[in-house]
Amino acid sequence: MKIMVIGGGGREHAVIRKLRENPDVTEIYALPGNGGIAADAVCVDVGAKDIDGAVRFAGDNAIDFAVVTPDDPLVLGMVDALEATGVPCFGPRKNAAIIEGSKVFAKDLMKKYGIPTASYEVFTDAAAALEYVKTAPVPTVVKADGLALGKGVLIAQTHAEAEQAVRTIMEDKQFGASGDQIVVEEFLTGPEVSVLAFTDGKTVKPMVSSMDHKRAHDGDQGLNTGGMGTVAPNPYYTRDIAEVCMKTIFQPTIDAMAAEGRPFQGCLYFGLMLTPDGPKVIEYNCRFGDPETQVVLPLMESDLLTAMLACRNGTLDKTDIRFSEKNACCVIAASAGYPEKYEKGYEITYDEGVSAQVYVAGAKLEDGKLLTSGGRVLGVTAVADTLPAAIRAAYADVEKVHFGNAYYRRDIGARALKALDQ
Repeated sequence: MKIMVIGGGGREHAVIRKLRENPDVTEIYALPGNGGIAADAVCVDVGAKDIDGAVRFAGDNAIDFAVVTPDDPLVLGMVDALEATGVPCFGPRKNAAIIEGSKVFAKDLMKKYGIPTASYEVFTDAAAALEYVKTAPVPTVVKADGLALGKGVLIAQTHAEAEQAVRTIMEDKQFGASGDQIVVEEFLTGPEVSVLAFTDGKTVKPMVSSMDHKRAHDGDQGLNTGGMGTVAPNPYYTRDIAEVCMKTIFQPTIDAMAAEGRPFQGCLYFGLMLTPDGPKVIEYNCRFGDPETQVVLPLMESDLLTAMLACRNGTLDKTDIRFSEKNACCVIAASAGYPEKYEKGYEITYDEGVSAQVYVAGAKLEDGKLLTSGGRVLGVTAVADTLPAAIRAAYADVEKVHFGNAYYRRDIGARALKALDQ
C-alpha cells in the first residue's frame, strides 16, 4: 500500500513512524517532509498547502491512501480535492474542518447544541470590540477567528492589555485576515487537558489524554508557542472525568457536526479546561495536535492505519483501538529566540545511546548533514512505566542531541507530577 502524508513537522514524523509498523505499507511519501523525516519516508518537494501539486503527485504515483495532517490544507479543502480524484483520505472535508478554521463557527456550534464552553462575544468591528473590552471582566481571552499557527490567542490580564490585544489582531493585522473577526471570551481556570479522538462521523473513540506546555520558558512564562513539550496520560483526566466528557462534549460534538450536514471524519482534537463547574471546551482542532501526537502515538498498541481506514470507511465502531498503560514524555528542543527571531543552519548531531524516539520538526538535509531550519527543531519522546521515569528518560536523551543555539524547557511534566502528589 502506497501512502502519502501531507506535512513536514514533528507530528508528521510521529505519524509516519507509526504507519510504518503496518506490514501492508510498502511506501510512504511525505509532502514536503523534512530532513529528519527523510530517514523514514520519501520526501517530495510539494508544499503542504499545494493542493494541485498533491493531487498531481497522487495521480502520477498511484497513491492508495492519503493522510492530511496540518490545519491549513484541511481548511483549504485538500481532502475534498483528493477524494474527487478517487484517493481515499484520512482527515475531514473542508466543510467539517471549519470547526478549527473559524473560532466563531465553533463557539456558535457549542452554544446551539449546549456543549459546555466559556461565555463569549463576537466582533467584526474594532471600535465596538475596544469599547466592549474596556469594561469586560479581566483576565479575558481575545482570539483571532481564523488559523494563526497556534498563536492567535491572547490572554489579557488588564483592560489595557485587552485593548492592546484587540488592536494587535484587528488593527495591526498581526495574523492577517484571520483577525477580521475576533472572539472575546471568559477566562476559564483549572487544569488543561488535550484529548485527540478518532471519529468516522458517527462513532468517536478518544485516544489517551495528554498535557501540553505552550509557553516558551520554564514556569509557564514567556510567549505562547506551538508547544514546548507534552506528557501522557494527563493525571488530571480521571476515568470519571472522561465519562463526563464523552457524554457532554465528545459525542455531542460529533452529533452536532452531523446534524449541521458537516460530518467529521478523521482526528478531532479537544482542548479542554477542567473548571470548578466541570469540563469545558477551550478549542477544537481538526487534526492531530503537535506535539501531543508525539506522546500519544507511541502509547498506541493497536494499528494506526487500521484506525485511519475505519474513520474513512465508517467502521470505527467495529475497530479495536488500544493504548498502553505506560507513560510518555516529549521534550521539544528549539532554537533560542523561538517563537520570535532565531538563527538557523546549525548541524544536528546525536551521541550514541539515544534510546528515545526523536521526531524531527525543523531540519533540512544539506550535503549529507542535518541542519536546523525551524524554531521547534525536534522532539525527544521517552516511554516508561511511570511518569517520573518517562520524564527522566526524555531529559537524559535530550542531552545527547546537539545543535548550536539549542534551547529547551527543563520543567516539562512538573505540573503533572504535582497532580500525582496530590
